[in-house]
Amino acid sequence: MKKYFLIIGLFLILIIRILYISVFDKAKYEKLLLEKTNVFVYGESSPRGRILDRNGVVLVDNIGIKSIYYSKLSNISKDEEIEISYILAKILDININEDSLKKFWLILNNNGDDLIKEEEWQLYRERKLNITDINKKKIERVTEDDISKLSDLDKKSATIYDLMNKGYSYDKKLIKKGITDWEYSQIVDSNIKGITEEMTWERIYNYGDTLKDIFGSIGSIPQEKIDMYLKNGYKRNDIVGTSYLEQEYEEYLKGEKDLYKVNKDNTISLYKEGRRGNDLVLSIDINAQLELEKSIKENIINAKKLKNTDYYSEAYAIVGIPKTGEILALSGQKLIGDVDNPIFKNTNTNLINTSYTVGSVVKMATVSTGYKYNVIEINKNIKDACIKLYNVPLKCSYKSLGQINDLTAISKSSNYYQFNIAINITNNKYKYNMKLEVEKEDFNKFRDMFKSYGLGNLTGIDLPNETTGIIGNTIKNDLLLNLSIGQYDTYTPIELFQYVNTIASLGERRSPSLMKTIKNNDNIILQNEYNILNKVELDNMYLERLKEAMHMAIKSGTAQGYIGINYNGAGKTGTSETYIDTDNDNIMDTKTISNAFVGFAPYDDPKYSIIVLTPNLYVDRDYKYQKIHYTKYISNNIMNFLFENA
Repeated sequence: MKKYFLIIGLFLILIIRILYISVFDKAKYEKLLLEKTNVFVYGESSPRGRILDRNGVVLVDNIGIKSIYYSKLSNISKDEEIEISYILAKILDININEDSLKKFWLILNNNGDDLIKEEEWQLYRERKLNITDINKKKIERVTEDDISKLSDLDKKSATIYDLMNKGYSYDKKLIKKGITDWEYSQIVDSNIKGITEEMTWERIYNYGDTLKDIFGSIGSIPQEKIDMYLKNGYKRNDIVGTSYLEQEYEEYLKGEKDLYKVNKDNTISLYKEGRRGNDLVLSIDINAQLELEKSIKENIINAKKLKNTDYYSEAYAIVGIPKTGEILALSGQKLIGDVDNPIFKNTNTNLINTSYTVGSVVKMATVSTGYKYNVIEINKNIKDACIKLYNVPLKCSYKSLGQINDLTAISKSSNYYQFNIAINITNNKYKYNMKLEVEKEDFNKFRDMFKSYGLGNLTGIDLPNETTGIIGNTIKNDLLLNLSIGQYDTYTPIELFQYVNTIASLGERRSPSLMKTIKNNDNIILQNEYNILNKVELDNMYLERLKEAMHMAIKSGTAQGYIGINYNGAGKTGTSETYIDTDNDNIMDTKTISNAFVGFAPYDDPKYSIIVLTPNLYVDRDYKYQKIHYTKYISNNIMNFLFENA
C-alpha cells in the first residue's frame, strides 16, 4: 500500500512540474529553443541616450547615417558576388584598398593557377606544399604591371568584393558608411541581391565644443576592459562610452540594437526592433554655462593686455547649488592664440584632475582647526603682526591689520592669526625667534580638518579619473605655517567647490554632481539623491561664525565686489605665490601670483555657490602685489547672471 501511494505521489509531482514548465516557464524554454535552433545577428549600432540640460535643452544628440551592408546568400556563387561588386562599384564613391587588388586580379585570371609551375603543383599533390603555400606564391607573383592593367572600375570592385567576404559568412558586412541620397536611391532601384541599407548613429553636439570634453568620447571597447564588457553582455565590436560622462553613465546611455534572424537562405529579417538609450539630464544650465565661458574668455583677453601678465593664459570657475552639490556651470579655458587672434582650448577636465596653490581661501578650514583643538577663542582680539621663527625669514600678513579676532582674521585675511593657530597646535606659544619642533601629527591635525571639508579629499563627483591635489611630504617648521595659509598643499578646483559648499551647508559635505536624473521618455530611471558624505566635527555655532566672517569679507573686507551687494553674499579671496619654469630647463625660475575666490549667496540661506581660479595671473617682478581684478570680474558677472535669470 505504501508503494502504491509513493507511485501516485511521484506522478503528481511530475504532473505539477510539467504544468509549471508549460505555464510559468514556457517563455524561458521557448527562448532557449529559439536560440539553439536559430542564428541571430545584431544591427551595427543603436542610438545612445541624449544628454540634456536641467531645463530639457538637448546638448548631445544622435544623427542617423545611412550605410550599406551585404549579407551573403546561401548557395551564391563567386561569379554572382563579383557581378554584385561591379554593380556597386558603378554607384558608390569608395576609397580603393590596395591590399585587395592582387587577390582580385587572381580571381579575374583563372584564380592565378597559371602562375604556379607544374613541379609546384606536383609538390602540392604530394602534400609537400599546402594550399596556403600555393596561395602565397600566387600573391607574390602578381606584378605591378598586372595591377596597372586593372581599370578604376576593377579596383573599386576589388575593394567591394573584399569587404563582401570578410568575417563569418552569416555576418553582415559593412560596404560603405554614410552613403549619399543619390547612392541610396540608385541601390534601391537596382534591387541588388543581399544588399541592405541600415541606419548607424553618431553623436552630434548642439553647442559645438562647449562641455564636449566633459561629455566624453565613445568608441571601441578598450582592450584592457574587453573581458569586463563581455561578461556584461556586450559584443567585441560594440561602441561604448570611453571617457567622462559617456563612460560614467554607459549602462544607461547605451541603446539596444536591432536583432535580426538569419534565414535558411542567409537573408536576414528583423526579429526585434532596438531602442534608443535612456536620456541623461544634467544639473547644467546651458545659458549659465555659455555666460560663464564668455566671461572667462573676455577677462583672460583683457588681463593679457596689462603688464606683467606674460605667463597668464587660463582660468577656471564652477557655479552651483550648495545645498545639493549640483553644478550649474563649469569651465576651464586656456588661451592658445594671442589677444589679437584669440583661440581658446577647453580645459574643463583640469577642474577635476589638476591641482593648484590656492592661498588664503583655506583660512576658514584653518580657523576650524583652531576651534576644534581649542587654541583660539571667539571674539578675542589680538594685534596683527609678523612671525619670526629660528632660521626662517619674517612671515607677515600682506599689510598690518591692527586688532583682529576669529572673524576679522578671515574677512581681512590675516596671516599672523593663522600662523598662531599653527604654532598653538604644536602645544607651543609664539616667541620671537623660537625653535618650533613640528611633527607629522601637527600637519595631520590640519589635513584631517581640511579633508572633512573636501580639501585634499576625493569629492566623489560623478566623473571618472578624479584626482586629489598634492600633499606635501616634508616636515618643516615654516611649512606648517605655510599649510595654514594655503601655501603648501595643492587642491583641485572641484575640491574648492565642495569645500565652499560644505561651509555654506553648515558642515554637510556632499558630492558635487552633474547628473540630475536619468529618464526614458517621462519615466524616471534614476534620480540623484545628494547624500551627505560626512559632517564636519564642529558645533554649528562655529560654522555660523565662518559664514559671518565670509559675509564681512564681502561687505568690508578683501572680497568686496566679488558678489553684488544686493545678493547679501559671503566669500573669501586667496592670493598665492608660485614658481614656474619659463624656459623648459626643469628649474622653477619665475615667481608668479595666482588668485582664487570662493563664495556663496545669500550668506544666511545660500542659493548659489562659486569658485574662481586664475593661476599665474601676473609676474611678481617688483615683489609688490599688483591689483588685477579679473577673478572678481568673473565671479561678479556670473553671480549677477544667476540671480537675474533665475
